Amino acid sequence: MKRMYNVLIVDDEFLARKLLTEYVSKIDYLKLVDTCADATQAMEALNKEQIDILLLDIQMPDISGMEMLKLFNNNKTAVILTTAYSDYAVDAFSLGVIDYLLKPFDYARFLQAINKAVSYKVSGQQQDTPNDYIMVKADYKLYKVNFEDLLYIEGQHEYVTFHTKTKRITALYSLRNLEETLPRDQFIRTHKSFIVSIKNIEDIDKLNVTVAGNKIPVGASYRDSLIERLS
Repeated sequence: MKRMYNVLIVDDEFLARKLLTEYVSKIDYLKLVDTCADATQAMEALNKEQIDILLLDIQMPDISGMEMLKLFNNNKTAVILTTAYSDYAVDAFSLGVIDYLLKPFDYARFLQAINKAVSYKVSGQQQDTPNDYIMVKADYKLYKVNFEDLLYIEGQHEYVTFHTKTKRITALYSLRNLEETLPRDQFIRTHKSFIVSIKNIEDIDKLNVTVAGNKIPVGASYRDSLIERLS
């Protein structure tokens, strides 16, 4: 007997709920449990029945989808965000969402997201986990930056530049927020303006660390913690 997956749709727009309902109905292993117009209704539905896949809008009245995600703590539910805004991608993936669908999206893209959610449910973990990459919004695009390829991040006032093995991406981000978002076992702050990849550190002296041939300054207040981490 084929495994069925319970689905909950949360979106304040009627037409969006209607389209998602239509898409869900095309997939024979999905069971639509309910559709909700706001986060309050959604939380009630989530408390009543086990939801396998949550299709969640971001911009909603009273409680946004992002705020609901922070309130809702259940790793048994695969969350797919459906939104017209790309601005929240970085924060969303740091909260463990399975996929991020930008409206308008077609059925093929929807099915791709559902397949990722089902894989998560089957395996118990995401196959392409948030611990492996960060989504960076720049130049009206979303860049997927794999931690494996990220050498260091350079702060420049309100902007930062992600220096990877193949390119540089300058975007509007806070170095402080990135320091909190990036995995501590892979990245470390060496200076008020720099975060570096620990595995790519080649050497360290009194003033700098070398990363992929680049001299990165070490601030006096960061030196002890850096030495301790490297030891």
